[in-house]
Amino acid sequence: MSPPLEPPPAVAPTPMRPPQPQGPPRPESSEDASAQALAEALRSSFLIVRVIMILLVAVFLFSGFFTVGPQEKALILRLGRPVAEDESALLGPGPHWAFPYPIDEPVHIPLGEVQTVTSTVGWWKTTPAQEAAGTEPPPGPTLKPDQDGYLLTGDGGIVHARATLRYRIAEPGLRYKFDFSAASNAVQHALDNALVWAAASSTVQITRDSTPFREKAAARLDQLIRQQKLGIVVDQLAVEVKPPRQLAADFDRVLQAEVQRNAALADAQQYANTTTNQALAQAHALLSLAQAERKNLVELLSAEAKRFSELLPEYRKNPGLFMALRRAEALQRLATNLAECIVVQEAGPGQQRQIWLQLSREPQKIKLPEPPKTEHVH
Repeated sequence: MSPPLEPPPAVAPTPMRPPQPQGPPRPESSEDASAQALAEALRSSFLIVRVIMILLVAVFLFSGFFTVGPQEKALILRLGRPVAEDESALLGPGPHWAFPYPIDEPVHIPLGEVQTVTSTVGWWKTTPAQEAAGTEPPPGPTLKPDQDGYLLTGDGGIVHARATLRYRIAEPGLRYKFDFSAASNAVQHALDNALVWAAASSTVQITRDSTPFREKAAARLDQLIRQQKLGIVVDQLAVEVKPPRQLAADFDRVLQAEVQRNAALADAQQYANTTTNQALAQAHALLSLAQAERKNLVELLSAEAKRFSELLPEYRKNPGLFMALRRAEALQRLATNLAECIVVQEAGPGQQRQIWLQLSREPQKIKLPEPPKTEHVH
């Protein structure tokens, strides 16, 4: 067992000293004055620093204001990611605010502004100076696949082609800006694909007429735009197609022969058209004349038939008298224009009659009647 605790010893109280009277203040030393001056300088410096910090904060916050133009939309990236995952992240025209960089970063998307991309995947190599001057390098003896671009046609030919696309952004979205490293590169890759696809589905004849080639390239480009949801609208697609420069003279000769053939075909077609038109005109004239003669003949025969129908009852009544009257009428019609008329009666049964006519005889002189004699009375 432990020994019992002993109480602590008693402490005697300390006697209180009476207050001592204070003497006169001691004079300040040089060290105190320096410390006070340093404190005043520090207070002034801190005030200036606070003002500067307030100004910096104000400038920092004010730098977050930005404006979206009337033909633009904008996205805000916060620490590299959009502030929203849907279309609500798109900001319309007007003033907006975001935390300054590097916290937030506004990304502007132009709308309605015409942008241009050029595809030279099938074109020979040129320098920027040559492009600006509109010239081309001299062709070598052979095609250089490692330098010159080209396209293969469906019939195994080689052509050069390039295209210039003018487009506008119509439906911007998160996919347009973030699914591709560069949206213009995505459009250019789609244009390159369209040129290669159109050449593979065409023949080398596109060097003479590039219209079908351009239509196929435009259709393929539209398909890729819809598949990849690029959100752009094509304004114009210009395509240029040329044969290999090493074979340009041969292509020119073939083209010249084609032109001559077309000219000969055009002349032959023109001659055929002229001859056909003339034959048709003659046939039409003959048909018109035949129709007129037919009409006149029908009218004449109709009149003769009507007259015959009118005379038939008279003939049936007395055929002999009818024939005599008709003969007399015919002779009368004939005699009106004759200078001399000789009437010969028919010979009787079993009789023969000889008639002698003197042709080319002198015409008989017609004796005019003498005027009556008048007697003079003296």
